[in-house]
Amino acid sequence: MDRTEFVITTAIILFVAFGLGWFANWLVHRFTRVSQADMDQLERMAQELHEAEETRDQAITYLQQREAELTNQLAQTEAELAAAMEGLRDARHEAEEMRVYFERMNAN
Repeated sequence: MDRTEFVITTAIILFVAFGLGWFANWLVHRFTRVSQADMDQLERMAQELHEAEETRDQAITYLQQREAELTNQLAQTEAELAAAMEGLRDARHEAEEMRVYFERMNAN
């Protein structure tokens, strides 16, 4: 093989290697490229996620407010119950005193 044949063979081999490399690069980019439809879908999913997070935050805020209201209402109810029980205790004590008084009055 003389020098000219060697240069031509080397050039052909290099050109084929370049062509295969370019084709492989094109295939990789063709299959890994993100389409506009995929980007639109990702954008829509991101928007829906954002809306879901806002809804969750609003729900948490509402539940915290509702819990505070119910806790306050429970405290008021417990205070009213304690006052009613105290009044009942006083009324029972007074009724017992009246019973004892009437028994003494009837005995005399």
